[in-house]
Amino acid sequence: MTRKYFGTDGIRGETNKGAMTATTAMRVAQAAGNHFRRGDHRHRVVIGKDTRLSGYMMESALVAGFTSVGVDVIMTGPLPTPAVALLTREMRADLGVMISASHNPYQDNGIKLFGPTGFKLDDDTEMAIEALIDEQPDLVPAGEIGRARRIDDARGRYIHAIKQSVADDIRFDDLKVVIDCANGASYQVAPSAIWELGAEVVTLGVSPNGTNINDGVGSTSLDAIKAKVVEVGADIGIALDGDADRLIVIDEKGKEVDGDQLMALITTRMAERGNLKGGGLVATVMSNLGLERYLEDKGLTLERTKVGDRYVLERMRSGGFNVGGEQSGHMILLDHATTGDGSVAALRVLASLVRSGKRASELLHQFEPVPQLLKNVRYSGGSPLDDAAVKECIADAEAELAGAGRLVIRASGTEPLIRVMAEGDDAAQVESVVDRICDAVKDAA
Repeated sequence: MTRKYFGTDGIRGETNKGAMTATTAMRVAQAAGNHFRRGDHRHRVVIGKDTRLSGYMMESALVAGFTSVGVDVIMTGPLPTPAVALLTREMRADLGVMISASHNPYQDNGIKLFGPTGFKLDDDTEMAIEALIDEQPDLVPAGEIGRARRIDDARGRYIHAIKQSVADDIRFDDLKVVIDCANGASYQVAPSAIWELGAEVVTLGVSPNGTNINDGVGSTSLDAIKAKVVEVGADIGIALDGDADRLIVIDEKGKEVDGDQLMALITTRMAERGNLKGGGLVATVMSNLGLERYLEDKGLTLERTKVGDRYVLERMRSGGFNVGGEQSGHMILLDHATTGDGSVAALRVLASLVRSGKRASELLHQFEPVPQLLKNVRYSGGSPLDDAAVKECIADAEAELAGAGRLVIRASGTEPLIRVMAEGDDAAQVESVVDRICDAVKDAA
């Protein structure tokens, strides 16, 4: 069945266009509310949001939809995505909703749904909800309409929860930390948690106005935090995205540290302490070959999934792993969160910095990445990857890289793009392979 609303991470798009309208949001809430009715108890949903101007509109529409089908609503205000997942579980809610388009600009927004255990919905559940969206909703009688209320202590609950991921004997007193919250959902909670653990905190991206989320700040716009770390002589920089489920670190020299290096650090430290489950790490096909080789040398495994933190999480749960993530910065630490949590991952990195006594540039360079190149080819229609010439070119490239590198070709799930990625020990060979495949795709498009 073709998906009409849900993409790789909930429903997302430009607000007041396509699927991202108040009308659709209300219908999604009605469909999800009806789907999750599972008994005679008063049903409830937790709704959080980031700092986008359209968040007010989408929140009101979702409240109208849920209450119309008899679901009580608890609104948290601006809060990170992982905090909504946490509160959904802790408050015994039937489902949770995060209103956010993550690292996208303010014009976009999205709806992410969580089940009662705080985990993102699986494909079958999303498809079941999709089937209900365009049907007439099962509205309740007037006396059974849901109630809505805001809670004032949601941020404090989340700060307390994530601080539990750090051992009691760890303090950050000697650290100077720059934290960039992307003018997004974490603008209050992340700096507060790090400060409460003793660090000197310098903030960026903590003045949201509804239209400046991810605008020149955050984990996808690193120039500002790189400059600030060097300017103030900080020990480390922490960059989160708009809904704070993604983390990129900047070392004291102003150099970027991606998710692969952070996963290498966290995985090996947990293995050393006997806390690692599953015998290794779960990441996606985009993680660097250097990470895989590094883990092998440590007697650990790297299991790969297709792109998307939800697929990483599914493999973690089925295989008994407790560490997973993506090169882009999503970090999933199942001992402390049910989804990617940039703040929890940041606290773990800071704790490792304290324990090691090393500079960030030394500690966070766990392995030498092999040359990796990713290029995107836009196409107007059809299926370029089904073209015979493209298939032949890809087969030739795979044979050329056999034993010395990897090739990942995939169609984007959100745009008409073919993503071509290759990596290997020879940078010139990697570039040649990628360019040849891109040319073949362009000819077929």
